[in-house]
Amino acid sequence: MARHHDLIIIGTGSGNSLVTPELEGLDIAIVEEGTFGGTCLNVGCIPTKMLVLPADRVIESREAQRLGVTISRDVDVDWPAIRDRIFTDRIDEIAAGGERYRRSQDFVTVYAATARFVGERRLTLSTGEEITADRVVVAAGSRADLLEVDGLDRVDPERGVHTSDTVMRIDELPRRMAIVGGGFVACEFAHVFGSLGVEVTQVQRSAHLLRAEDAEISRRYTELARGHHDVRLETTVTGASRADDGTWTLRLKGLDGDTDVEADAVLVAIGRTPNGKRLDVEAGGIELDDRGVVVVDEQQRTTADGVWALGDVANAWQLKHVANHEARVVAHNLAVDTGRARGSDPKPMEADHRFVPHAVFGHPQVAAFGPTRAELDEVGTPYVSYTQSFGDTAYGWALEDTTGILTVCADPETGQLLAAHCMGPHASTLIQPLIQAASFGQDAHTVARGQYWIHPALAEVVENALLGLDLPGDD
Repeated sequence: MARHHDLIIIGTGSGNSLVTPELEGLDIAIVEEGTFGGTCLNVGCIPTKMLVLPADRVIESREAQRLGVTISRDVDVDWPAIRDRIFTDRIDEIAAGGERYRRSQDFVTVYAATARFVGERRLTLSTGEEITADRVVVAAGSRADLLEVDGLDRVDPERGVHTSDTVMRIDELPRRMAIVGGGFVACEFAHVFGSLGVEVTQVQRSAHLLRAEDAEISRRYTELARGHHDVRLETTVTGASRADDGTWTLRLKGLDGDTDVEADAVLVAIGRTPNGKRLDVEAGGIELDDRGVVVVDEQQRTTADGVWALGDVANAWQLKHVANHEARVVAHNLAVDTGRARGSDPKPMEADHRFVPHAVFGHPQVAAFGPTRAELDEVGTPYVSYTQSFGDTAYGWALEDTTGILTVCADPETGQLLAAHCMGPHASTLIQPLIQAASFGQDAHTVARGQYWIHPALAEVVENALLGLDLPGDD
């Protein structure tokens, strides 16, 4: 007989934050097949950024010569110390502590299992149990894709085949690594391992890295990456074999015809697939789109009554800050739905996905929100744009920066910001005032002239970009 709960939450990434004070006292079930904390904490955003920091320090030491400082080019990389600082000293205990805390709550039942829908709000678990609930939240995330190439079609750390789930915990750095992919995960790891002394070959099927970025940034980033490691563009992996000594040979087909590349480890970073289909959500009346993403409305409700979804399983962005935003919406709406919301007349919330930003922590950093100029052109949206070079500002002089740029796009009549695309030092921080301005409807002139900008801070890149826009009424 199935055990019934008031609420079932599938996944403990952003889903874990749904247990708010308003919902305490409900009979809540949490289903987690892996490690508490989800992708971001354990195998995604946080540990990768903790790896990027030492990689950045290495690159900065090498680039210091242009500032008149010569640092020895001999870099001593203590990989176990770098790895253990991330996992043993911090992340593993946070994940374990989160699970202990949830298990200690007498109104929460934690199921360490894989879940599968077998009916409306009815799940069967890999433990053999069956559970039901009045309400269900699907927050099951996504999983790393693999290649349809024999030998690279499954994760095998012992044989040196990795995804982002496993590569950060390797025992030692390989001498050579092949990274397949050209998106943000591939580019971040190429920066990390290449900076730490690994001979990196990056294989990308299209003509540029970071091809989803604005064309100028994609082109510039590709050129810079080619100066740091071997980049094979318009190239695919057609086969792979492993020798007795552990060496992998990848057979490639690209601009130079059929070629080979040897590596001691292979990282497959070609994208992620949402986990909705793995959960057989359609058996629960939950619709998927043609990409396998759970279909939700503005309130994060699915097509099944009493079921919400959030995060990677339910959106195309696959970003932690989006999942967190959606979790806040779902938590509030659960409280409203159960009659536990605070306030005299609480109303359901809607998710705000108007200006979703992202960042790539490669070298240099990339950050953006809104459509690219090509996408604006494609749909016929009127806009004006201006591109500001970092090197044309005072702090850019201090940095001796020659590659950083910020492009802003705005409505030509109102000056409302439509998009921004940035590449350069601290891009992920520099772009934030533009995200704020777009979100709160501030026009470019107001943002540029309605406040002080610290001189000679790097933020003057933003000020100058806004002032460069050709807008009505500007002097």
